[in-house]
Amino acid sequence: MTAPSEAQRAAALPAARALRAAQGQRRPARPADPRQSDARPARELDLVQSVSPEQRELHKIRRGPVPGAGARRRRGPSTADGTAAASGAAVPSARRADIGSGAAERETGAQRRSRGGWTAVLRDVAELVRAPAALSVPGDVIAGAAAAGTLNRRTPGLAAASVCLYWAGMAANDWADRDLDAVERPERPIPSGRVSPRTALGLAAGLTAAGVGLAAWAGGRRGLATAVPLAATVWAYDVKAKNTAAGPAVMAACRGLDVLLGASTGRAAKAVPAALTVAAHTYTVTALSRREVSGADANLPVATLAGTVAVAATAAGATRARGWRAVLPVALAGWYLSHYGRAQARAAAQPDAARVRAAVGSGITGLPTLQATLAARTGAGLTALALAALAPLARRLVRRISAT
Repeated sequence: MTAPSEAQRAAALPAARALRAAQGQRRPARPADPRQSDARPARELDLVQSVSPEQRELHKIRRGPVPGAGARRRRGPSTADGTAAASGAAVPSARRADIGSGAAERETGAQRRSRGGWTAVLRDVAELVRAPAALSVPGDVIAGAAAAGTLNRRTPGLAAASVCLYWAGMAANDWADRDLDAVERPERPIPSGRVSPRTALGLAAGLTAAGVGLAAWAGGRRGLATAVPLAATVWAYDVKAKNTAAGPAVMAACRGLDVLLGASTGRAAKAVPAALTVAAHTYTVTALSRREVSGADANLPVATLAGTVAVAATAAGATRARGWRAVLPVALAGWYLSHYGRAQARAAAQPDAARVRAAVGSGITGLPTLQATLAARTGAGLTALALAALAPLARRLVRRISAT
């Protein structure tokens, strides 16, 4: 038997492809014959023109490729008049509109990397974990270490562990809230498709492990004994307690344990007053954050403002310092009250979502000033000034990446 000629193969190609497409089969790979590559575009165009409107409608329903679309991979449905298919242009797949599917998320991530490189990916991750807000975390450990009298070379390692656990909590928070954020905050990384839920959960788990490991490395058994309940409390808040009446108290416990993490290498009992002060501040911020989308009743910011005044007065209490260091806690407490208190006063005057959210942001970025006040009260004046310097830096960074 003689092999079919090139003309015979060209004549049979449209009918064969139309039959395969009608049966839902994928077109075989393009043959690596240079003689066919030159003549292929013309035959593809002939095939497109030979497809009937009924066949186009059939393939539109099947979400399969229009016969002869000229694509090397499976395409999505064509336009109604077949213009996209005739031109050979890629038609967007219906799957890409479904952000909930894993394939669409992977495609979105790949497109993101190809468009902006790894810088865009890192920015998405930074937005997921609210990276600038982490500037409010090392001060917990420093304030606890200063209160316990153990501000030493181990403190940076414990502070790094604290940051990892904080970022883990933020990633877990968005993973747990992904369905709610799809309605209330669709611009967040997960509902917008820039970060997949699986990636967020994996990041949260990895950062948790890193935080606990760093705490064990820097603080030994006592550091580990504090980091494990701290990590458990963070996850309990994100997964279970956040939307309950106990939410603010559980989050306050997280911050209190964070202060005690810094004191874990010394006499932790001495750091309990500092831990309670930071926990009280955290309670006010968390109570406000529960209304940052819907707005609040005016009574809420009034109540949190009263709590902030009490926190500032407690932090600026009796000090061990002498000279200029004795004045420093009062000055820093006044700065803290001015920054966070004014935002709450504005929210009390007009408790809409924007002002409540601004008050929450002020509470987060103003926390380093409170931590500096607690450190200054122990006589660590230079350390306190370094902590206080983080507050304006955090306020500048949150203008680019939201802390809430």
